[in-house]
Formats: sequence, structure tokens, C-alpha cells
Amino acid sequence: MKTEISSAHPLRHTTSALVLGCFEDDKDQLYHDCDSALEGLLGRLAQSREFTGKNGSAKVVHTLGKLPAERLVLVGLGKKKDMSAERLRQGAGNAVTALRGARVSSFSSALHLAVAAPEAAGNAALGMLLGSYSFEQYKTKEKEERFAFDTMTVLLPSDQEATGRQALERARIICDGVTLARDLVSHPGNVVTPAYLAQAARELAERNGLECRVYEQEELEQMGMNALIGVGKGAAVAPRLIVLQYRGGKGRPVALVGKGITFDSGGISIKPGAGMEAMKTDMAGSAAVLGTMEAAARLKLPVNLVGIIPTAENMPDGNAFKPGDILTSMSGTTIEITNTDAEGRLILCDALHFGRQQFKPAAMVDLATLTGACVVALGHEASGLMGNDQRLVDALKRAGDETGERVWPLPLWEEYGEVMKSDVADLKNAGSRDGGAISAGWFLKQFVGDTRWAHLDIAGTAWNDKARPYGPKGATGVGVRVLLEFLQAR
Repeated sequence: MKTEISSAHPLRHTTSALVLGCFEDDKDQLYHDCDSALEGLLGRLAQSREFTGKNGSAKVVHTLGKLPAERLVLVGLGKKKDMSAERLRQGAGNAVTALRGARVSSFSSALHLAVAAPEAAGNAALGMLLGSYSFEQYKTKEKEERFAFDTMTVLLPSDQEATGRQALERARIICDGVTLARDLVSHPGNVVTPAYLAQAARELAERNGLECRVYEQEELEQMGMNALIGVGKGAAVAPRLIVLQYRGGKGRPVALVGKGITFDSGGISIKPGAGMEAMKTDMAGSAAVLGTMEAAARLKLPVNLVGIIPTAENMPDGNAFKPGDILTSMSGTTIEITNTDAEGRLILCDALHFGRQQFKPAAMVDLATLTGACVVALGHEASGLMGNDQRLVDALKRAGDETGERVWPLPLWEEYGEVMKSDVADLKNAGSRDGGAISAGWFLKQFVGDTRWAHLDIAGTAWNDKARPYGPKGATGVGVRVLLEFLQAR
């Protein structure tokens, strides 16, 4: 969707649809002026309870030539005292849902004018851009009947145009990063393989002037990355380690590590068939890292970043690793395999050790669709957050609250590691189901040393089973916005 800015007054602006924000308890002058032009229609809608401004509501009203705008899209923002950046983004998402239902491809937005906040225009635009996303690359039927948004015009007073353009550009870049992540997760596993991810990283690096290095099978063997290699042994496409570097500041970099299991059958400990098709999403952590690197470079964030992606397919053929095997990780720690479906922590432990050893980062954050146990604990409303540094955990929590990509801290007490101790090796890769998200985090902690580190378990948040205000059904691109906010606030 293209974006434009206009300084025209909303009541004198010709458009197919004009989006207005409405509070339940405080109607602004623009609302009253529209009501007057429509001869009291908006007041009658409120009186009949058809539209009151309740949070989460939206209604399309035809103006019948009484305004230059053909339609008004009334967006409910709830009570004014409850207004927040996230509520505005959600309202913007509800607006584009209503516009899609009315098949209005070009529209103008005055939604942000209801909110007296300097960042309102950017947040509203971001919600609309993210909410307009759809993934239809593999649909071949009825292409001419498919709906797609064309242009969004943001209405701003002339003295706010310059700052508005900056906010709109920032929203566009963030949306592009999220879109990259959503697209990668949405593609099927026969398209997105470790080789595909490596090529996507190379192309990202080329268009943004980043450094990219892809370590292939032979190099991984020489490096001693036996945990990563072990997971990928049963697949036709060999595992890889992808490393991207963005140099935007001074000092030690922040390392972002993303789990890149492009399909997870469970390996020899094979998963049940029902729902296994969703395991194409097991590389959502790697998608988030790529989306973040893309946006950080385009936003020119004043930080040094390293993106590290261990990627493999977990498949069950005659070469696959087996329960009872013992793998020697890159760090030298030996790991007894008790469940080949606990593979994400294996590829991550090698990547975390590599990142710590190679780059000596100021902080390291990993993202992974790691455990079903985290979904049991937190559902689909928040990602699990663990770490060895309270300041880092707190910073990520604040970033999650600010962006609406909420995270919730879980403890990492040493007692949780008891179930991960092996009788025949240093560690085992899976223990009890009780506290499974935490024991998986505890396992990762053993490979970061004294590096400031945090782990985000995004198993419950990487995919929407139903549409949300600015997150359509399917891949969410979770992680990109929270990481960008965290990096910008450093």
C-alpha cells in the first residue's frame, strides 16, 4: 500500500473513505462537524447504540454527497482515559478491516487527530500498514476478484507535515521488516529450506550494505558444531549457520540469535500427524532476526548488530540422530539426546556459543518457537522471557509493553536444571514436561557464560489462528517490533 500526506482539512478533502477516531465519552470537534454535515446521523447512530465509540468497534457510513468524502469509517477508541499507543494501533487495524470489507482500496486517515500525542500519526499509520497485510502468493484462482489496498493518505496540519513524513517513513520501514518476517514464516517448508534462508540473508545484506557469511556443512564440521549438524543429519538439505553484521555505531555489538528449523517433523521422536503442517513456522525466530536486521539498517539505528541464524530441517531418515545418541556441542559440552523433538535448543546452543566466542557481544538475545510448554503457560497473548541479567530482561519487558508485543518474565532458578542433568553426559536435551519452557531456557543458559543474555520463547505468538486488529490470521512477524524498540531505547 502506497502512503501519502495531505494538509487538506478533513471536511474539505475528497476521498473514497475518511477514517475518524471516536471516543465513547468525549466527541471532538471533527466528529461534531461531521455530524452537523450529515444532519445528525452520527448522533442518531449513538442513540440507537449502532455506534457509540466502544473500543474495538468500527462502522462504515455513506455520506450521500453531504461531505467530500464518500464514506466515513468511524473507529471506536473506548474511553479517553484508557487511550494508549497500542489501542490506537488496534483501532487503525480495525479501520482497515472495515475498509477491506467495504472493498475500499484507497482512503484517507484522520484517525490520529483524535489523539493529542506527537507519535499518534506514526502509530496509526503502522497499525493500518500492518493490518493491510495478506499472504496470497500461492493462490491461483480468481485473481481478478482479489482485493488489495492501493493508497493511504494521512491528513496532517501543514505545520506537522515534516515530522509526519518522518513518522510515516519509520512506520513503513518497520512494517517492511515485519512483512519480511511474516512472508518467510508463511511460505511452505518445501520453499523455505536452510538454503533458501541463506539466500534470503545474502539478498538482504546486498540491498542494505551488510556483511553476510554463510557457513556450510564442511565448515560446521571443522568448527565442531555437532549439535547443529546432528539435528540436520536426517534432511536432504544440509544445515547452515548464517551470520549478518550491521555496523551502525561504536562498541561491542548486540547479537540476535534466531532459531531456524525450516520444518520440524520431530525427527525419530516424530510428532503426531495432526497439525504437523504448522511446523513450517518453526523458523519464526530466524525470520524475526532477518526482519529486524532489515529494518535496523534502513532506520540507520546507531548500534552494531550481529544476526546469527542456525538453520536445519529436523527429519527422520536413516542418517537422523536418535534418542540415546550423545552429541558434543561446539563448546565441548556433551549432550545426551532423550528426545529428537527437542531440537531447537541444540541448534541454538551451538549458535549462542559461537556468538559469545566470536563477537564478545554487549548483550545477546535469542528468539525461538522453542516449547509447547510456553504456550500452555502463557497462551497466545505473550512470549516467554528469561535471562541472566535483570536490566536486559526489564528493557525487553518495557519494549514489549510499548509495542504491544508483550513478553512475560519466567524464573530461571538453578533448581529447574536438575531435570536436564544426564547420567551419561554433561546434559540431556529434554527433561520433565513440568516447567518445560523454563528447563529449556535453563539449558540455553549453560552456553552463554557471563554474556548478558535473554531468551524469548515465541512458540505461542509467532502465528495467529484467528485474525487480530492489525495481525491477520497466520504469521505475526513477532519479535521484529519489540527488538527494534529495545535497540532504539539503548
